[in-house]
Amino acid sequence: MATHAAFLRGMNVGAHHRVSNADLQRMFSALGFGAVGTFRASGNVAFTAGRQPLERLTVRIEGALAQELGFAVPTFLRTAKEMRAICAFEPFEKRLVEVAGGKLQVSILADRPSAKVSRQVLAMASERDRLAFGVRELYWLPSGGILETELDLAAIESALGATTRRTKGTIEQMAAKYFPG
Repeated sequence: MATHAAFLRGMNVGAHHRVSNADLQRMFSALGFGAVGTFRASGNVAFTAGRQPLERLTVRIEGALAQELGFAVPTFLRTAKEMRAICAFEPFEKRLVEVAGGKLQVSILADRPSAKVSRQVLAMASERDRLAFGVRELYWLPSGGILETELDLAAIESALGATTRRTKGTIEQMAAKYFPG
């Protein structure tokens, strides 16, 4: 069973060249990680690692990816326990999620935001775009497609720093495959 999840920002989107899951598995294995598995083709990697601080693991992974790929790849790590907690967390009433026109999104943050930043970001929410914080995650329930939102995503990222976003469903599916329990 994997001990960590890495969420890589910007994989296979935009101007960067495609990075296959096989290449990601090879790169993570070359770092000495075990049980490396990928989930979908969007930079989701499960792996086992020793008891190193997440900050140290992040620096190692980001350095290796930058060297191998030739561009920076912001990396956001979560432990197996944190993955299960994200899945268990219900930031909005079930009824609201069921009637929303969009999928529940999870922005994965590098650090826990300060109370001031949290208040600033939550003030941007509306009935059409609900926001709630987890520990190091921002949950967003859009009322439609994410390209249809009036939410100022650039202002949110400016306040929070770099993030990467996945649907909660993707995280739940990845957790079921690599972090059962």
